[in-house]
This record gives sequence, structure tokens and C-alpha cells, in this order.
Amino acid sequence: MENCIFCKIIRGEIPAQKIYEDKDIIAFLDVRPVNIGHALVLPKAHYLSIYDTPDQLLAALMPVIKKLSIAIKSAVDADGINVEMNNGPAAGQLVFHTHIHIVPRFNDDGFKHWRGARGYSDQEMEQVQNKIKAALE
Repeated sequence: MENCIFCKIIRGEIPAQKIYEDKDIIAFLDVRPVNIGHALVLPKAHYLSIYDTPDQLLAALMPVIKKLSIAIKSAVDADGINVEMNNGPAAGQLVFHTHIHIVPRFNDDGFKHWRGARGYSDQEMEQVQNKIKAALE
């Protein structure tokens, strides 16, 4: 996509602090990090989100994400790592080019996930289970 900021980075039109690159995948530091070392990993080919990214490309991303997660954790002496992917505006996706965040976490960083648990009634959980199974068929 001509106006996609990530495509511009891939084409070299916008500078980025690259930490990994191969023929299909690029990774660089996020310019607005949650924590120092926060990186983005993405396919060079433009896909909007997980929904239209080919399975083989998603599979190729995971070993790179693992390798970078280990390196980032070590480099910034993080206590843990979050691997996150936002798909669609409701999930917080801001750039519509498939990308995965690697976010170093520190015990005292104050960044919280899953602030509350909604919970299910037994009947509701079974209904949702059945709907998901039906959608897989």
C-alpha cells in the first residue's frame, strides 16, 4: 500500500531502527514504546491483519518472534515479555498492516492486563463453545 507507514519503512522511505530483516520479515523498534525495547515484527508483504495474512507467513513469523523475544529480554534485562497482536479498531489496531508487538515487561512497570474478568454462566459458556465449534466447521 502506497500510504501505509510500515510499507514506507520497508521501502526505506521512512527511517527505522531495524533489529531484524530477512526476505519476508522485518522488525524494528516501536517509536512510541510501552517500555524500552518494544519492537514490531511484520511481514514485508502488505496484509491488513491476521484475518487475511496467509497461514505460512504467520507460521514463519513465530520463530523470528521467539528469537527476538529472547534477545530483547536479555538486552534490556526485562523480567518478562508480552507478544501481542491487535486486529481491528476495537482491538486497538492503529496501523493496518499485519504486525506483532514484542513488549518487554518489568515487575514494576505498572502496565496491567486483563483488569477484570467478566465470567460466564455455565449455560453461556456452553453456548459460546458451541458457536465457536460451529464457526470452525
